[in-house]
Amino acid sequence: MSNPSATAMPVATPPRTEQDPPAPPRHNESAGRHAVADVPRATPGQTVAEVLTQLIARPSKCMDLVCVVGTDDRLLGIVPLGALLTLPRDMRLDQAVTAHFPKVHPETDQERVASLALHHELSAIPVTDTQGRLVGVVPASALLHILRREHVEDIHRFAGITREGLHAREAMEEPPMRRLRHRLPWLLVGLLGSVLATFIVARFEHTLALHPSIAFFVPGLVYLADAIGTQTEAVAVRGLSLSHARLSTLIGGEMRTGLLIGLVLAGLTLPAVGLAFGDWPLAFAVAAALVAAGGIATTIGLVLPWVLSRLGSDPAYGSGPLATIVQDLLSLLTYFVVVSAVVL
Repeated sequence: MSNPSATAMPVATPPRTEQDPPAPPRHNESAGRHAVADVPRATPGQTVAEVLTQLIARPSKCMDLVCVVGTDDRLLGIVPLGALLTLPRDMRLDQAVTAHFPKVHPETDQERVASLALHHELSAIPVTDTQGRLVGVVPASALLHILRREHVEDIHRFAGITREGLHAREAMEEPPMRRLRHRLPWLLVGLLGSVLATFIVARFEHTLALHPSIAFFVPGLVYLADAIGTQTEAVAVRGLSLSHARLSTLIGGEMRTGLLIGLVLAGLTLPAVGLAFGDWPLAFAVAAALVAAGGIATTIGLVLPWVLSRLGSDPAYGSGPLATIVQDLLSLLTYFVVVSAVVL
């Protein structure tokens, strides 16, 4: 290994020695899978001019960052290439290095890597082993690939598709039976929920017989609850993996947001229903159900992804058909309970 006090250090990746620990296991969605080992390496004592000369003489596979290393190839800091080009040529790297920077281990999930890059506005993220030695860098091209793949996964899971092809075209062109196998499971859960919804409506058959107009507002109530919940799911699915706030704080905030949305919708619905149907108790029941549905939908939209995340599943599975049917059941039950108490 090169002496860190030397005035120059090869840009190419140093060879592994027998003393190096074995490479850690890498799964398909880890930082190690995307890391590029051939990156510019330099020592703190080198000048900007020396490093630029090395980069021109022997370009590395990933040129996004210059990694400043010390003894045993331990990562001391980074200098983005764009920043390096603006520095005085006689400045030493120990004066220009960014000492506080994000770094990950080979086992770190790829989504976390992309999130760190976005948060710190970096085009690449260094990867180190447990001893702090440089393994490589996740380059900008890999970060773009990660972001695209994660978004494709989330879109499919929002729709209740259990697996996704690497490319969107594959999902459209694969055999119909395979598509059926990917899409059907959560829809079967939705079918079971629909049966339960039928039992809920049947339980209030007497109420509907006395006041048929009660049924007029069921589609609108269910739709609004689904729409409110979908908004929460879109925020929660990825926000839960990045937020450091307590769950109780997040739930409280979303519940208050849902209640406020419900109050606004109820304020618009109450006079409209009362004037159109001349039935103010019914109008009040519909408005109250909207307020309750808003709070329920936002809570379910946040709690379901969190529960699945705690169970080790991707939180995106908590949205789509699963969250929709739960919101529908609770909204229907709330509506008929309120109507039975107020109208009858």
